[in-house]
Amino acid sequence: MARRMLHSRLVRPGIRLIAWASLAAMALAVPMHADGQHPKLHDQFKHQVEQLEEVWRTAQLNGDVDAMDKLLSDDYVGITMTGQVVTKMQQLDRMRNRNLVLTKIELDDVKVKLIGNTAIVQSRANVEGTADGIPMHATYRYTRVYSRTPSGTWKITNFEATRVGPPPPDGRRPRDGHQEPGENRNPG
Repeated sequence: MARRMLHSRLVRPGIRLIAWASLAAMALAVPMHADGQHPKLHDQFKHQVEQLEEVWRTAQLNGDVDAMDKLLSDDYVGITMTGQVVTKMQQLDRMRNRNLVLTKIELDDVKVKLIGNTAIVQSRANVEGTADGIPMHATYRYTRVYSRTPSGTWKITNFEATRVGPPPPDGRRPRDGHQEPGENRNPG
């Protein structure tokens, strides 16, 4: 019993010192975001993704297949403005073949959310151009997902666009390049 008390008196102060030192270290540590990133790193990543959004916009407007190839991950899956599901190769082919030619992309209400090595971008885009040779002018909401690779580069892994706004006043479906099964593209 005496031995236990002696051991307790000698060890407890050491444990208390370690506990206090640990608490002090945690209190003095640089604050982190909820996802464990340092605030400066978080801001840096967010800025990188915002810059890549402009690179994407410019590549899309210029039909720059090489730039788009660098932006898209190999396992990219997109859902286009017309509801088509496309892979990276299909998206690059759409650009090469000029199936979708965008002459205007105005973005607003851009939000970037970072979760670890994933960035989710949501925005509204006012778009003009042609889809399969048919003129289009519409507003879309889109979500684009970026993933940060181990080498530190960001790649677009997913995309989806949804048309917003009311239908045209004359009741006709807008010409955005989408054709329903059995629909005649050249009525008349």
